[in-house]
Parts: sequence; C-alpha cells; structure tokens
Amino acid sequence: MATAADWMSAASFISMAGLISFMGYDGSVYLMGWTGGYVLLALLLAPYLRKFGAYTVPDFVGDRYYSQVARVVAVVCAIFVSFTYVSGQMRGVGIVFSRFLEVDINTGVIIGMGIVFFYAVLGGMKGITYTQVAQYCVLIFAYMVPAIFLAVMMTGNVIPQLGFGGSDPATGTFLLEKLDGLHQQLGFAPYTSGTKSTIDVFFITAALMVGTAGLPHVIIRFYTVPRVRDARISVGWALVFIAVLYTTAPAIAVFARSNLLDTVADQPYATMPEWFSKWEETGLIAFDDKNQDGLIHYVADPQANELTIDRDIMVLANPEISGLPNWVVGLVAAGGLAAALSTAAGLLLVVSSAISHDLLKRSFRPDISEQGELRAARMSAAVAVVVAGYLGIDPPGFVAQVVAFAFGLAASSFFPAIILGIFTKSMNREGAVAGMVAGISFTAGYIIYFRFLNPAADTPDQWWFGISPEGIGTLGMLINFAVALLVMRFTPPPPQRVSALVDSIRIPRGAGPAHEISA
Repeated sequence: MATAADWMSAASFISMAGLISFMGYDGSVYLMGWTGGYVLLALLLAPYLRKFGAYTVPDFVGDRYYSQVARVVAVVCAIFVSFTYVSGQMRGVGIVFSRFLEVDINTGVIIGMGIVFFYAVLGGMKGITYTQVAQYCVLIFAYMVPAIFLAVMMTGNVIPQLGFGGSDPATGTFLLEKLDGLHQQLGFAPYTSGTKSTIDVFFITAALMVGTAGLPHVIIRFYTVPRVRDARISVGWALVFIAVLYTTAPAIAVFARSNLLDTVADQPYATMPEWFSKWEETGLIAFDDKNQDGLIHYVADPQANELTIDRDIMVLANPEISGLPNWVVGLVAAGGLAAALSTAAGLLLVVSSAISHDLLKRSFRPDISEQGELRAARMSAAVAVVVAGYLGIDPPGFVAQVVAFAFGLAASSFFPAIILGIFTKSMNREGAVAGMVAGISFTAGYIIYFRFLNPAADTPDQWWFGISPEGIGTLGMLINFAVALLVMRFTPPPPQRVSALVDSIRIPRGAGPAHEISA
C-alpha cells in the first residue's frame, strides 16, 4: 500500500483524469505508460535491485560501476529528477488548499510545505511508510466513492469502469457518443478521436514506462522489504492497488467533462452555482465576457472562448459540479492531499538520502557518524521542502505534464545504467557515466528549450521528428544506451569482481558458482 501511495501521486489522483477529460483519447498515453511501466519494473528491476542490497539507486550505480564519479553523477540525476517530480506534487497540494481554505494557490503551497516538512523530516522512512499506508486507504476511498455515485447517476451502473461505456438511462444515448456531440457543437475535436501523431504517442508512452522503472523514490521502496521474494510479491500487490485507480480514471474524466459542458456551456454567468465563484477566487477558473451578453461561451476558438479552466481542478471540482453531498466533496479533497503528500514525502526522502548517504557517507565524508548522517539528511530535506515549494508556486506546466518531464529525465538517466548494470557484465564505469550525462543533458536541454527558453516554438511542427517534450525522454534513453555502449568499446573492461557481482545478483542462491563467489 505504501508503494502504491508513493507511486500514485497528485498526477494520478488530481491531474490524470483532468488531462483525459480535456484531451480525450490522447490522454490514454498516461494510462498506458504509467501502468505498463510498473509491470516493467516488476519484471526487470525490483527483485534484482533488492538482491543487490544497496540502499539507494546512486548506491547501486556507485558499487556496480566501481566509481565515486558514477555515484555522484547518479546523485545529481536523482536530485534533478526528484525536484522536477516534487514540484508537481506541491502544486497539487496548493490547488487543494487554495480551494478548501479559500486562499490563493501560492498560500496553499506554503501550507503544504509545512505539513510535508513536519512528517518527512521528523518521521524518517518508517514514519513515511506507515503514513503512506493510511494515505493509500484515504486516496483510493476518496477516488472510488464519487466515481460510483456518478456512475449510478449518469448511467445507472454501479461500476464506474462499466458506466464509462454505458448509456444515459433517460435518453438511451451512449455517454461517449453524447460527449462527442457536445465537443463537435463547441468546435472541439471529437472526444474519442486522437490528434497526436503515432510517433509522439509511442515516445510518450515509452518514456513514461521506462521512466517508471527508473524512478528513484519508487525503487527505494524495494529496500524496505526483508527478502527478494517479498519484493516480487509487493510489486504484484502494488499493481493491483494501482489498477483500481487507473482503470477508474477514464470514467471520472468522461463524467467530469460531460457535467462541466452541461453546466457552463452557453449558460448565463449570473446563474452559475456557488462552486464556480469559489474556484474563481483561486484564480483557476476565469470568465471574460468578450461580447458582453452575459453568457459563458466555452468554445475551441481561442478568439471567441470566454472561459479559462485549469485542467488540474477537474477531479476536485467534479463532485461539486455534479451536486454530490458535501461530505463527498471533502473526501475528494482529503484524497487529493493524501496522494500529493505521500509522493512528496517519498521524493524528499530520496533527496535527503542522496545527499546524506551517497554524497557524504559514501563519497566525501566516510567517517561521518550515524547521528551526523541523520542530521545531514534532515537538513537537506528541509532545504528540499523550500525548493520544492518554490517550484510548486512557479511550475513549468500542469501537474501531470511536470511529472511526465520527471519520468523522461528518469528514463534518460537511470534506466539504461540499471538495465546494463544488471544484465551485462561488460558495461564499465566510463560507459555508464558518459551515457547518464549524455541522456539527461539532452533530455533536460530539449525540455528547457521548448518550455522555458522558446515556448512559442513548442508546437508539433517545430519538435524534433514530431516528438513532444513529454516524450523526448525515450530518445534521451536511446542516446544514453548508444553512448554507453560506444564508450565501453574503447575503454578498459570492468574488474573481475564486478562480473562476480553481476552473477550474484542474477543467479538464485544455491544455484552454483555465483553463490560461492558472492559468499
């Protein structure tokens, strides 16, 4: 449950259904990539990393590639990935607090910073683990209750996954057919048709999949189970818990989008319900009456459109839009907080352990005491909370977009180093370091160029090969593999003890020579 809560962040709970509700079919890349990535993690990485026995990903990289430089490069990558990811979580926290405490989003982020600081810095891994178990129970209950309510109200079916493909009991019209019609009336593309190119869909899905398998805050979870066998079992259960939410997300997206269009499109602004004005106060909904007729014209044409909606509010606002009871509205808010705070805590733990354990203990100050290491971890977590809060106030995109960037960075840096470290004896430190630096530099440079330096060029016809910043991590991963294998051919092979180490990871105990060597 803790692993599932660590994994199901604000992007999963708050933003994914919101993205799907606006993107329609194109949003399915997030579903395919994130769930498929967890299967990849279960099969390829989790048991081997647990058998290796290192505490962190930089620990594995440093020991497998017999190099402090490799360890430091891995630490930098872990911190970079974690900060990119945690900025999305802090924004999710800010969105929840801004609505339900009726403050602006920046104040909401600051409140969230204080809460995360309290239990991540003071509680440590054990405290975070049990907190995340409770948070999983809250977030999955909070996600399913309104989904079931809406499925019954809109289709008469108690199972959201079936209601998603059901029909309106009053008219007999299929829900998706009705939504396609509403979209076309307002000038939007049909909800059930895709507009992304095939190559971009493939690259985004692959980046999210392999990024999952390289995420340091998820991988670190497998070191908290006592045996290798438990790592496999825990991944299996986590996948079941995750699937409950992920199979429900498309249904929530359709329910939310249908209710929103029915409520606001071409309706008088003066008659808008209370939820509309409450969200207006947060700045996440804005109405600009361009033709002064008092009606809300929500259309695809940006020149005529009068309504701006932050897609990250859709899951939180959905119960209010649908007129569900107040206790359901509060429950969804609690679920959103649980999702964002659980992942934020896991990411901050990665940052603090990377600095205190990998940089200080294993690299620069091997004589540091356990007390000193703990003090350094808490201080670095405190600094990380402040940096994460700043990134939450000024993020580079929607929550799920920011998280997709983090997955791309993880895919282009850690995944090749871990895969080559487990499944090849010949990969050496020079190849691994060169690959990680090349992969993450290319990916980060591409994202920074299109999202910060030249956002006007962030269009499909300007992207390289039609690949969006969300999917560029796949190309970064391929560059990492290519550079690592090329450099390996022209540099000295790893020492014999590394070959024995790789054998000891991959061959079960009692299966022969590998056990004797590792012993």
